[in-house]
Formats: sequence, structure tokens, C-alpha cells
Amino acid sequence: MKRRLITSALPYVNNVPHLGNLIQVLSADVFARFCRLYGYETLYVCGTDEYGTATETRAAEEGIGPRELCDRYFAIHRDIYSWFAIAFDKFGRTSTPIQTEVVQELFKRLDENGLISEQTIEQLYCKKCGRFLADRYVLGVCPHCGSANARGDQCEDCGKLLDPTELKDSRCSSCGCTPSLEKTNHLYINLPQIKDRLEEWVRTASQKGFWAKNAIRMTEAWIRDGLRERAITRDLKWGIPVPKPGYEKKVFYVWFDAPIGYISITGNLGLEQGKDWKTFTDYWWKSPEETELFQFIGKDNIPFHTVIFPSTLLGSGENWTMLHHMSSSEYLNYEGKKFSKSKGIGVFGTDVMETGIPADVWRFYIFYNRPETADANFVWKDFQEKVNGELIGNLGNLVNRTLSFVTRYYGGKIPDEDGGNEAAGADIEFRNTVKKFEDEVTAALQRSDLRDAFHTIFALSSFANKAFQDGEPWRRRKGDPSDPDGPKAAASLIGKLCHVVLDIAIMIEPYMPQAAEKIAFFYGLTFGNTLIYKKDADNQSLLSWDSIGKNKRLEQIIKSEVLFARLEDDKISELSEKYSGNQKEREQSSAAEPSSVSQPSSPLEPSSALQPDDVRFANTLDLRVAKIIKVERHPKADKLYIINLELSEPSSPLEPSSPLEPSSPVQTETRTIVSGIVPFYKEEELLGKRIILANNLKPAKLRGVESRGMLLAAEDHNGPIDEKGEGTLRVEVLDAGDAPLGTRVVVEGREPGSVPAEIDIDTFFSIPMEAADNVIGCGGKALLVGGRQIRTAIVSKGNVH
Repeated sequence: MKRRLITSALPYVNNVPHLGNLIQVLSADVFARFCRLYGYETLYVCGTDEYGTATETRAAEEGIGPRELCDRYFAIHRDIYSWFAIAFDKFGRTSTPIQTEVVQELFKRLDENGLISEQTIEQLYCKKCGRFLADRYVLGVCPHCGSANARGDQCEDCGKLLDPTELKDSRCSSCGCTPSLEKTNHLYINLPQIKDRLEEWVRTASQKGFWAKNAIRMTEAWIRDGLRERAITRDLKWGIPVPKPGYEKKVFYVWFDAPIGYISITGNLGLEQGKDWKTFTDYWWKSPEETELFQFIGKDNIPFHTVIFPSTLLGSGENWTMLHHMSSSEYLNYEGKKFSKSKGIGVFGTDVMETGIPADVWRFYIFYNRPETADANFVWKDFQEKVNGELIGNLGNLVNRTLSFVTRYYGGKIPDEDGGNEAAGADIEFRNTVKKFEDEVTAALQRSDLRDAFHTIFALSSFANKAFQDGEPWRRRKGDPSDPDGPKAAASLIGKLCHVVLDIAIMIEPYMPQAAEKIAFFYGLTFGNTLIYKKDADNQSLLSWDSIGKNKRLEQIIKSEVLFARLEDDKISELSEKYSGNQKEREQSSAAEPSSVSQPSSPLEPSSALQPDDVRFANTLDLRVAKIIKVERHPKADKLYIINLELSEPSSPLEPSSPLEPSSPVQTETRTIVSGIVPFYKEEELLGKRIILANNLKPAKLRGVESRGMLLAAEDHNGPIDEKGEGTLRVEVLDAGDAPLGTRVVVEGREPGSVPAEIDIDTFFSIPMEAADNVIGCGGKALLVGGRQIRTAIVSKGNVH
């Protein structure tokens, strides 16, 4: 048998994985566990994808380094996967020295083979941030579907892959400014030159490796529509350096280096085992005659695994282990909506761990409902029904009723299944039916048809339950011992069912390993705790796939207990309500004090992006007048001030949360923010100034100091001319005049609603504010504070942030 090399898509490191993300790592885990039980030499590697702009920007927002951010989220991912009992051979990460070496070596091979070209392009550049913008950090309107949620690399709503210059009304995701096109040099992989080799390989591999249909369709579409040269470098700092003169300040694009992480993670495993890592890596990755590569991904990652990564390997000219089987699932949705890490919609790994529901129950539902050929939907009520009906009512019932029958009526001794005098034909039919089910499960798992195999196991369990019910062993055991349809027939049936239960335990081990081990324990058996399958003739208690269908004499049941607890209505109602909104809303709810005078507004639905800007302003932003009472330089950043604010005055009320509610005296409220306006203002120019504060921003750490809000300023590029002949940046902090502290900013002609919920920085920047003729406005309407327009003295026209 060939070795089996198994990977699942590397999860990006800057967020917590949700159930939709978990499908890939869990699917690969099921297949790897099956392969080990079956006897294949198996390696399952995965890890966090850590380089790129997403990490660099997120780290900057939190005031920490990219490495610190990666360390934090690597631990979160690792702990979630451990809780789910995912048995990686190695869960690694891409930010390692071996990754750098492997990526750079592959690049050099491509370059030597004439497959790397240099192109001067125009790329979106944010003048305020002083950098070229990576694809996913350009936001705007999708040119295909009109969604306002599109990123520069892909539209979340229609799924189209994009070039950031295609977006309409583009803006920088960090500061909200409109970027400009600037020239820069980048390196490209020449996919058209590799096309013929790729097309031939795809035609052969997709048939031999029985790829998922969506993988074949999408790959063929990419090739049919014409491959184009694709950039493999980016203007970033956090990434793998490009080993080519003139590119010292650039790094490799994350989607060039990320799939190569499978190779480097394998090398790191070899290094940990004290082996020569290159030799160990070649054993798996340069042995196509002896090794088959199985990859488990979501459909949005298909082109990178069937076009980009294989083209890199083919173009290198080396004898790589290439993709054999592609298992690419469809999407798992949540209560009719898309799971979304960016929007916090869905049930996340950390949420699952807090529900009190065992990991195997979640694993059961994910695979029973796995989106193999069409999108699936996670619905709390369906979750309850499937768990109570199939997991407990079918499988759990079979295990409990069979083994407890042995314990109760046979003293724990498993009766001989051949001890009855049943008609030979009926006995053969039972055995043949069981074998047919088991053969179907094995064949489906060999093809990695995980859901079909799982459903077949439950069909076998249902068949066995019916055999128990129709056989009425509780009646037969009381009959005349000489009656062929009496006690001996009951004992024979229970003996056969004990074997079926054990077979089912082996077959569900890849899916629900903890439950399978528990059933094995009831028999005094075990699956062992090693990831490496070994046939051990001396250890008769060690179970493997070879044990299925064997007429092995089972002796006793040492214990029997209920496997799973029912999911009651009140528990499901509680969880459904708790996870009905998004992560930010749940955090807001859990942190709210009982005495809160107002309720947070509902989170923005995706369709809210289509509302007028002034409406979104009123529903989303809470801007308040605040007074600067202290200013000091940030000890760790030259361009940052730490600013202390007053939001209210002693014995002076804050603006009521509703226009109909009376005000009440409050104590002085203070706030600390961090602001990057050192180049534009001296401390004494700010001290005592009444400014406009973004009051409902989620707190963020900037270089180690928590900032609870942001002061608003207008900006333009009409400052002194620089050496390039361009106007330099000017920044003017908005002046609230003599408006009372705590006064809320409103849109002219629109009454303020209840105080909005806390929002993140991206939501804030999605609502455009501008200065026009020295008046600050939103959606073409002036912003008012204390009934008066907010005006500027210097910046007559420009953006406001």
C-alpha cells in the first residue's frame, strides 16, 4: 500500500476558527484516523498560516508585534483543535526558518527555469498610512454583484476573486482614505508557460484521484478562462524575504508561501524527531511513486491547491509528491446566514468549548451534516433533533440496550453467537447484510466520502436496532430451553449484536474517537494511544480495521453506561439565544451592567451597508464632546500621544440616552486615548481643547497602552510642497467650541436614536465623513453639536477620521 500524506487547509492565524473552518481540519482528522486504523503509513500535517498583511495590520492595531500576535492565536487554535481531539502528526506554523528556506529554494528553482518575470504595475497606495495596500486591505464595492462588503482579493458575498483596482469606491481598511494608484515593481510566476504541463496533470490526477466535483469544475474553469501571470511578492515587512537583488524590502505573497507550509511543517516534524529534516521531508514530499497526497479544503481555496501550488511544484522541475485526491467541501452556513470571522457571525471554537456539550457530539453533527456536495446549514433545532434522534435514539440506544442486556441477564458474559438453533438462512442473511454495510463504509472511506460512510454506519445501527426489536430477546430468553426459538435464539442474537456494536465502535473511531474508546473499554479492549498503526499479534486487546467482521470470541462486558446525554429544549433555547447575534454583540451583552440606562442597538445587517450614510451614521456612531486635560508622549512611539479626556463635568448631566428621558447628575467621567498627531500638534496646543470623540469604539491596545476611543480630525494634502512637488499632509483636530462635555453629535434633520453598541475600527471607517466648505458632514448633511454645525478653520475640503 502507498503511504498516505494528508493535509488540511492552513487556518489563518489572526482570528478564532468557527464551525465552518473546523470542517476541514476535522475531515482530514477522520480520514487520517481511518488510514491509521486500516494500516496505511500515514502523516497528517497542518498549522497556522502566519505571514501577510492581515497579521501585520492586526498587530499594529493592537500595539504589539506580529510575532506576539501569532503566538497568541497559534495557542488558541492549538487548544481548540486539541479539545476536538484532532490527532495531527504535526500542527505547526509557517513562520519558521525551515519555511523560509523551502520557499526561497522553490522560488530560486522557478527563477532559474525562466518562470519568474518582473513587472512594473500601478498599485493602490495609501498616503496617510504611507504604504502600498495588500489586496485584502482595500475595501469597496464589488464590480460583479454590487456588494459593499468586497475586499481587494475576493468578494465575500458572491465569491468572485478580484484585483483591488477593480473595486468601486475603494478605501484603505486601516484609515478609510481613498488610495491612489502608484507605480511599483513586483515578481510574477508565469502560469501561462506552465499551463500545458498543468492541464495534462489535472486531467490525469483528477480522474485517478477522484477529485470532488466542485474542485474539477473550478480548476477547469480557471484553465479554460486562461491563466495569467500572478504576482508572488508584496510590499510588506512581515513575511519571507525575497532573495533577489532589488527586492530586499519586499516579501513573498502569502498565497505563494502558505501552501508550501505543508512541506516545511513536515520538515519541522522531522527536526523534532532528531532526524535530518530534508531527508525526512523528501521521504514524504519527493516520493510520488510511494506516496499519495490527500488534501482537505473549503471550496474557496480550490484554485490555490489545484492551480497555484501544483504549478509551483511542476515549475520547479523536481520530482514532487503531487495532489492525488482533493476533498473540497461546500459552505456550512449558520441559521441561514454565512459564518463570518470578520463579522463575528456563528458559533466559534471557543464558544463550543463553553457549551458543556462534549466534543464527540459536535463531531457527530458536523459529519452527519457535512456539506460535501451542497451548502449545509447549522440550525440549533436540527442539531438537537439529530443528536437526540440519530446519535442517541439510534446509535446510543443500540449500544446501551445490547450491552445492558448482557450485563443484566447474562452476568456480563457475552453469549456465543453460534449457540442458537436459528434457521441457517436467516443467520446467513443477517451476517451478509452486516458485511454489506461494513464493506460500503470501508469503500466510502477509501474514497474519503466521509458523510456517506458515516450515514452508512448509522444505517447499520438502525438495522441492528430493528433486529433487536424484531428478535424480542427479552421474550425469547424466558422460553423453553429446548425450543429452538427460545433462550438459545435470544443468546445467539445478543452475541451477534455484541459483535456488530464492536464493529460500529471501530468504524466510528475516526469520527467520534472518545465515544469509540469508551465502547471499546466496555469490552475490555482499546484502540491504543499511538498515532502509528502497528499490527501487534501479542496485544489481542488492540483494535484496528482488521478487527471488523472477524468472528472473534468476545468474552465479557466489564461495564455498560449511557454514552450521551439528551439535549433538552431549555438548553437549546439558551444556546440559540446566546449565539443569535455576533461576537461583538455577545461581548457587549455579557459585559453590560444590570443598571445600564439603554440597550445596545442591533448589529448592522449586511444589507445596512446599502442604507444612506446619514442613516448609518445615526444608527452606528456615538460621537461625543470631550475635553483634553492631559497630554504626554507615548514612551514606545515617537508619533503617538497618550491623551486623558473628560467626558462630563461634576454635577453636570450627560446627554440622556433618549430624548424623552430626563437627565440626571453624574460624576466626572474620564477616558484615555492614544492618537498619532504628534507631527501636527504640540502638547500645549491640545491641552484644554474640546474635541469630538468616537465614543463607542472597541478598546484597542496601541503599543501597550489601551485606547478607549479616537479623536476626530479633518485632513487634506494642501500643506507645503515636498521634494516631489506634491502637497504634504495637513491634519486639523475638530473643535467642539464651547459645547457641554458629553454632548452627542447628530446629523442635521435627524433625531438621535438610542446609544449604539460598541463597534470595531473597520465599521467606524465604513461610514464616510468629510469637510466641505469648512463644514463637517456625512451623506451630504451637516453634523451638529449643541445645535450648531461643526466647522473647520484650516481644512476646507477633505476626509474626516
